Amino acid sequence: MNHLEAFINAMDADAALIHRPENLRWLAGYTGEGCLFITRSVHAVLTDFRYYEQVRRQSPSWELVEISGERNYPARIAELAKAHGARRVRIETDYLTYDAFVKLTAALKNVEPVPMDGVPEKLREIKDEAELASIRRAAAIASDAFMNILPRIHAGMTEKQVQRVLEFEMLELGSEGVAFDTIAAAGLNGALPHATPSDHVIRQGELLTLDFGATVDGYRSDMTRTVGFGKIDGELRQVYETVRMAQQLGLDALAVGKTCGDVDRVAREYIDARYPGTFGHSLGHGVGLFIHEQPRLASGSTAVLRCGHVVTVEPGIYIPGLGGCRIEDTVIMTAQGVINTVSAPKQLIEL
Repeated sequence: MNHLEAFINAMDADAALIHRPENLRWLAGYTGEGCLFITRSVHAVLTDFRYYEQVRRQSPSWELVEISGERNYPARIAELAKAHGARRVRIETDYLTYDAFVKLTAALKNVEPVPMDGVPEKLREIKDEAELASIRRAAAIASDAFMNILPRIHAGMTEKQVQRVLEFEMLELGSEGVAFDTIAAAGLNGALPHATPSDHVIRQGELLTLDFGATVDGYRSDMTRTVGFGKIDGELRQVYETVRMAQQLGLDALAVGKTCGDVDRVAREYIDARYPGTFGHSLGHGVGLFIHEQPRLASGSTAVLRCGHVVTVEPGIYIPGLGGCRIEDTVIMTAQGVINTVSAPKQLIEL
């Protein structure tokens, strides 16, 4: 069953409107602007002149509905709904702006708007072989880029300079672009889990956390490595080794049939016993066309891991006034165990 068939079987409505870019691509293979109008018998891409040829190339089996200045999106959608007898229409209310939703529903007279309720996102959780191949290629690019830049980065560079070197290397190796905003956090900035690369000059004795990913066919990879500059001793090394062990415990706990909360707890208890209160985010998340998908390896989550799930395992310790560390891999769940897509080593690298 292809993506579109699976969605139609699950949408529970006369029609559906798709606006979220990841869902446009997942359902129609289309990466431009516009929206999809879907019923059991009609599959249409609505867009303007800038994207007509792109639709023909990327989604040749889909009907192209041309939108011009005289016929705006809400009016054209209303015409389609009326023409195809759609009385109940699924809408991505969690994506549209309030103003866009008001205009759309005002045009859809005698139509019941129904929240999408994450139908495509739930289906996207389980990746097929083609999707997994793209994610594995993206992960290989990111891993290779990291290893390639190690001889070229050094104390005296800024976080921004390291960021640029890493991102350029991923592009050179075939990435379509960064999977998300690269994090490069050195020294005291390592205490910020989502630090923005700055002009901070990296010094000897500091840890540098790099959180980054590549993109292939729209699919993302996600990895984090923390490296040291010069000899790393004392508390920082202990922090690093604690995170490394917690990450391995999390990886070892992964298995089809386990709940996400149970896996999170294994790594969290190990860190909390040594550095209580320093690991404040979830252990991991799903990865696909969007960098943060379901399921989440989070405290209390009852979601069950299944074959085809792709999840990160990324514990961290963050201590204001000292710094921080995170180590992350992206893994594929299978009946035989997990496949780790990230090949870069995890022992502390001291440059």
